[in-house]
Amino acid sequence: MNTNLVGLAQRVEAAAISDCRVVTGFDGFVDEMISLVGERRSLTDFSPVPDIATFGKMVSDAAGHSSLREIVVNDVHAGGCAVNLADGLASLGVRVDCFATLGDPAHSAFRDIAAKCQGFHSWGREPGRTLAFEFADGKLMFSAVKQLAELTPEAVRKYLADGTYITACAAARVIALTDWTLYPHMTGVWQLLQREVFANLPQRPHFLIDLVDPSSRSGTDILEMAGILKDFERSGPLTLGLNGNEANILCRLHGLAAVSAEGTPGETLAQAGALRTRLGISRVLIHRIPFAVSADEDGAFLQMGSVCPNPKKSTGAGDRFNAGITLGLSLGFDAADCLALGCAASGFFVRNARSANQAELTQFLHQWAGGTVL
Repeated sequence: MNTNLVGLAQRVEAAAISDCRVVTGFDGFVDEMISLVGERRSLTDFSPVPDIATFGKMVSDAAGHSSLREIVVNDVHAGGCAVNLADGLASLGVRVDCFATLGDPAHSAFRDIAAKCQGFHSWGREPGRTLAFEFADGKLMFSAVKQLAELTPEAVRKYLADGTYITACAAARVIALTDWTLYPHMTGVWQLLQREVFANLPQRPHFLIDLVDPSSRSGTDILEMAGILKDFERSGPLTLGLNGNEANILCRLHGLAAVSAEGTPGETLAQAGALRTRLGISRVLIHRIPFAVSADEDGAFLQMGSVCPNPKKSTGAGDRFNAGITLGLSLGFDAADCLALGCAASGFFVRNARSANQAELTQFLHQWAGGTVL
């Protein structure tokens, strides 16, 4: 029996989660889940293309010719890290204000999540759009993001004029900023918010940043963004959450050692500490599938995950990890407890394809502590 997890479960069960206020922003996406038709036999009966390799051969064989393939849209999901994080937190009972590119008017895909939140505010004419082609061995995702370039500092200044974002931030225990990568003007937006919103808050909230894989951005852009992370510290402690690939990109650009995909927890702990020191921020988290680590002024912490051999859903698991981290920050828990909450929230999500509520998260922690999580 893991007594640390038992104690954490008891604290979560007793917590007044509804007293927690969080602000998330700014990415909103509509994700269409698609099957590619291999052979159609009737209006209701068809065989999908089974795997990515078969699809790849179909594409190769079409070179130099024209080709047409039918698709079937199986479902339409609300997406975006800010939206998924809001869903994870609101399901737990946190009062969340989400500001994101939801459309004008907001796309109907966001309706269910909006109903859970304290406030759901559109900062964009059109959401991002992802076509997710699903196969037996994985997904191929194609995103349309040109419209996201409309989220400029000038546009955000206009959104700030009604005071809604400022008021929400003034009451928040945590302010989360997600998806720097797909918003080309986000560095400038952050600088605007640092000057005109965060510097004037009546309290020092926690800040949580999730960059999203920056592989497609230039080294110059990434270094410019990384250079302003320390400026958040003037308004409150910053937690930067990274996966292994994202951590390696930042390390290479800052002359630090990368860690291989087979890297040990010890190597990843050292990496988190080195990045934290180089960036000049309060905390760096690095989450890999088997474990997650955290480095802050109190030291380095490791949490082995509750690995799920047959996940029902993996897309969005990182956002629910962030929801657990954010809940811990909101409740004033220490780094070790925050890591465990992140792993528990994502562990529940991949097994159930939805976010946990407070009672379910508590139960999951008890089961995990007793070794009965499947």
